[in-house]
Amino acid sequence: MKYVLEYHPSENFLALAREHGAGHRARLQEFHDRGVLLLAGPLDEPPSGQALAVFTSQEAAEEFLAGDPFVAGGVVSRWVIRPWHEVLAP
Repeated sequence: MKYVLEYHPSENFLALAREHGAGHRARLQEFHDRGVLLLAGPLDEPPSGQALAVFTSQEAAEEFLAGDPFVAGGVVSRWVIRPWHEVLAP
């Protein structure tokens, strides 16, 4: 089982994302390097502010949230962590 973190944007997400983007990307890289973040990225073109990330555990997703500059900086207005049963897992 994997866990999908869904981010939903605040009204002023674009300006805030620019302000907090470097810290957010560094945190993404840290969790990816640890092997607990498998995939992450925004949805839509042009960007709507919605994004998904796939983690190996709910604990890893919660830990990520607890220190993510996008959460602390108000880039996202709400989020949800959902269990995901990957059908074609290796």
